[in-house]
Amino acid sequence: MDELDLSWDEEERPRRRRHAAGSARNRKKGRGGKTFLAFFLCLVVVGGLAYGAYAGIDRIKGLFNAPDYDGGGTGEVTVEVLNRQVAADIGNTLEQKGVVKSAKAFVEAAKSDERSKKLQPGFYNLRKQMKASMALSLMLDPKSRLVNKVTLAEGLTYQDTFKKLSETTKIPYEDFEKAAQDPKALGVGDVWYTRTDGKQRAPGIEGFLFPATYDLPPNIDAAGILKLIVARFNQEMDKIGFVDAVTNNLHISPFEALVAASIAQVEGLDKDQPGIVRVLYNRVYSKKFPCNCLQVDSTVNYYLRITGKGAKPSTELLQSELHNKNDPYNTHDVAGMPIGPISNPGTSALTAAAGPPKSDYVYFMAINQAGDTAFAKTWPEFEDLQKQAKANGVK
Repeated sequence: MDELDLSWDEEERPRRRRHAAGSARNRKKGRGGKTFLAFFLCLVVVGGLAYGAYAGIDRIKGLFNAPDYDGGGTGEVTVEVLNRQVAADIGNTLEQKGVVKSAKAFVEAAKSDERSKKLQPGFYNLRKQMKASMALSLMLDPKSRLVNKVTLAEGLTYQDTFKKLSETTKIPYEDFEKAAQDPKALGVGDVWYTRTDGKQRAPGIEGFLFPATYDLPPNIDAAGILKLIVARFNQEMDKIGFVDAVTNNLHISPFEALVAASIAQVEGLDKDQPGIVRVLYNRVYSKKFPCNCLQVDSTVNYYLRITGKGAKPSTELLQSELHNKNDPYNTHDVAGMPIGPISNPGTSALTAAAGPPKSDYVYFMAINQAGDTAFAKTWPEFEDLQKQAKANGVK
């Protein structure tokens, strides 16, 4: 996670040179100001211990320093520090929350403590009315940081994702299922609700749960968590330029390309995913492959998983499972992309789906235990790949 840029000299600017006569006047005024300050200090000193006892040394210092509390504070208050905030930003937040007396006091405390530059974004459990230096020290204590971190790996299904989120947050799995029933309310845009092939579109959240590491705020509910994850998905789509790329260059709907990315994610290594996507597109859209069917086993296994039957190695899949007419993810008999994504793809697979290299390949196969993929243009070439894979111990 990025460290914060705690900049101190935020308002310094070079001073202008003044006209000589003006400088003289300023020097004269300066002597007057210094004389008044010296006179005031004399009054304080001449007043002696009686005045010091009456006002207190700290109150005299307060005339020249930033307002600050004295103690360690009371009660509890949660404060969020955002990424890329500077010391003044954090200080303002702390002042607004009643943690420190002034933002300037926090800036001065941070400036005098080199450790402050290692302050991390996140949520912190602090107290009200704290001395600024003590608030900073507490924020630098890892125990004060409210961390609810969860990492979602590439290729998880929505079920895997909900299970992981539930285990981390202790929010019931069913709460995530309920929240996911309305993807639009979670931030899935209208552009993802159309297809160019006229086929039915799966209504769920699959494909939009972007794999990444998330710092979850305290007291957030299932819907709030899914909104954060979908927002991260939208951010990644904008970064890749996914929608424009597939619409203008590939002339297919973004949803169909998302389905292809989800298949490539589970079918091959990052480096092989562009080639795998190209094979998928060639099979479905080139009209040069039998029935324009994908004929991949990963979609069959996805249906088995979400219906509670569990995935199988390709060699163990039954003909009744491969050609199940009740399976909406059947790609052995039904042309085109299946009705929806079969996983939640990461950046590499999404980038591959947005712009795969051109080729005439219509077959791909993992040829070794490391999972490297090889490609073929004809059935005889594919048979050679099968022999190579078998020799390398690939089932």
